[in-house]
Amino acid sequence: MEANSPIVAPAEVIPVRQGEELDPDTIAGALRGRVPGSDLPLQIQQFGGGHANLTYLLRFGSGSNVVEYVLRRPPIGPVAPGSHDMSREFKALSSLHRGFPLAPRAYYLCEDPSLIGGPFFVMERRHGIVVRGGVPQAFGGGRDPVANRKLSQVVIDTLVDFHAVDPKPIGLDEMGRPEGFLERQVKGWAGRWERSRTGDLPIAEEVLHWLLDQLPASPPPTPLHNDWRLDNMAVAEDDPGRCVAVYDWDMFTIGDPLADLGTVLATWSDPGETPAGTNPMPTQSAGFLTRAEAVTRYGERSGRDVSRVPYYLVFGTFKMAVVLQQIYFRFYKGQTQDARFATLNAGAESLFKLAASRRP
Repeated sequence: MEANSPIVAPAEVIPVRQGEELDPDTIAGALRGRVPGSDLPLQIQQFGGGHANLTYLLRFGSGSNVVEYVLRRPPIGPVAPGSHDMSREFKALSSLHRGFPLAPRAYYLCEDPSLIGGPFFVMERRHGIVVRGGVPQAFGGGRDPVANRKLSQVVIDTLVDFHAVDPKPIGLDEMGRPEGFLERQVKGWAGRWERSRTGDLPIAEEVLHWLLDQLPASPPPTPLHNDWRLDNMAVAEDDPGRCVAVYDWDMFTIGDPLADLGTVLATWSDPGETPAGTNPMPTQSAGFLTRAEAVTRYGERSGRDVSRVPYYLVFGTFKMAVVLQQIYFRFYKGQTQDARFATLNAGAESLFKLAASRRP
């Protein structure tokens, strides 16, 4: 929550997209008396990034009296079982900030879908720069090797810090089943692929069989984000090497920390490689750590054995492909009309092929 008039970057906040509107009176009524400032007039804008959960900026009041929050809800229409879990994300963020201050604090959860068409929760607003795709001009537009280096280091260093959090003192140690975690994850993502497929794709089956056959032993468990990426972080407006927030906690659990590393490495393309995913990190900018350097840095700073990271890279790439296929499936079935999703099946196929090529 901020007491000062906010700085809202035009590329960050947009008018609410058609079909994704929220009724201000309904939201204000739900929050009145539950969060400070909710008795003031409410304006709603939408954060434009991302393809999954919908995220809105709630602005109560104006000028020096403005109070801001962020509202998150699942995408419109049916969603994959176990995904977009607002209750889980709220539970994690209600406590995680006590052990990991970069996690925004959650204030209110509404599980009644009749209010806005789905569950939602409200959390504090953090101010910072979210780097999506290219490096913003504020950090040199990709032409400053020092800034680029800091951006790459902060991704890894913040992940190491997160994995060092002890979940027990903050009451989150029961939010996962570490025993057999990795095998359940691979089989779970296999199920997601099966439920979202719209045709035969032998390369996807080939990668899946390899993942099951080559399953490694996991290191000791840690808290897990499960979608660690640069664009799920915000860095300080005056320092690309200082993280001020980490977002998107609906898959928080306790499990194999290298699964988080594999997720972020999946979009970490080296110079000369084709960038992976729909919104790849600017990892080919001068000064950015290479993928191998990122793995080495994680290993040195965490003390973990990283010799089996290539497996997790393949798994991270496979998961990214399935995510795109799930989003495309909703478009294919007419559950969403968002034209951005019309070609994601082709993107998914490319990622399955990339996963296959990354097998050691």
